[in-house]
Amino acid sequence: MPLYKTITVSHDTRVFIWKVTEPETSLAEKVVLTEHCQSRMLGMKSALHRRAFLSIRHLFWEAGFEDKDVFYNEFGKPFLHDGRHISITHSHNFTAIIVSNSVEVGIDIEKQRDKILRIAHKFTPIEEYRTLANAEAIVRKLTIVWGIKESLYKIYAQPGLSFLKHINVLDFSFENQSTTAQISYEGKKSNYDVFYLEFEGFTCVYALSR
Repeated sequence: MPLYKTITVSHDTRVFIWKVTEPETSLAEKVVLTEHCQSRMLGMKSALHRRAFLSIRHLFWEAGFEDKDVFYNEFGKPFLHDGRHISITHSHNFTAIIVSNSVEVGIDIEKQRDKILRIAHKFTPIEEYRTLANAEAIVRKLTIVWGIKESLYKIYAQPGLSFLKHINVLDFSFENQSTTAQISYEGKKSNYDVFYLEFEGFTCVYALSR
């Protein structure tokens, strides 16, 4: 089973990353889906999406629970019946989850692609990136910032939250592999610790509420 990486963030918070290489039939073996999730998977036209969906259920098992232990609210945010916090992500052939006993968490995986340059103005002041050495560095940093904001959005899960207006990321260097961020929305402020890593042309970001 291609469990790609396990990260122990703290004594009660862990990240699990899967690289999807198996055929759908292999991934489906021994996976028991709830009726709701079975219906969701049957509605997926893409075989890659179905394989990613199934691989996430294998990550559930790695973290010590099953599909039936997860439920979703009206915004699609996942929760665990035992009270632990969970976040889920997938991008192309990588999937990941983060699970914490104590704090709210969010996770995001993104493929590093030039197209992020075209949408950057929608989620961050692009002029702040002009000092970077080259286009590749800009793409890498923008992908990290996008992943941070996606991770925080997953934690906050409120309609109307703007990546550009309401989420601020403290500047960082690639070497640090961590930073902090803040959401300011409807008169309330919340702060987060953020971590990131890069592998095989992908960026994984995970955030923990303070």
